[in-house]
Amino acid sequence: MEWIHQILNSDNTGIAVLAGFLLLVGALAKWQLFVKANQPGIASLVPIWDLIVTLKIVGRPGSHILLFLIPVFNIYFAFRLIIELAQSFGKNQVIDYVFAIVFNIFYLLNLGLAYNEEFHGPVYGLSKEEIQEREARYATA
Repeated sequence: MEWIHQILNSDNTGIAVLAGFLLLVGALAKWQLFVKANQPGIASLVPIWDLIVTLKIVGRPGSHILLFLIPVFNIYFAFRLIIELAQSFGKNQVIDYVFAIVFNIFYLLNLGLAYNEEFHGPVYGLSKEEIQEREARYATA
């Protein structure tokens, strides 16, 4: 409990409040995203479970969680997972990938809260042509 007292009585109080706010927004964003993908929203609050559910949404096997344990590769894999998550919601443009990586929390919040965004299905293992074909079907529907 001493560490909480130090944070609240230090010059970093603003940073702590901002970090808490971003954590809250991030949890809400993932909750909405999980619900939209027909997964349990409560999983967004449990650290390892949230990664397993994210892997499930993009179609990767749960064993791929072990890839986060490989130093340096885990950074690449995290970016790859964010891009595949965007693709699972029909976002296939390079600008979508950049926004998903740079504005991650807010991009996920937008995907979760926007009424016109819908879950298109897992993308792991699909070729670019199959993804584009699926998007064409969603565009005409």
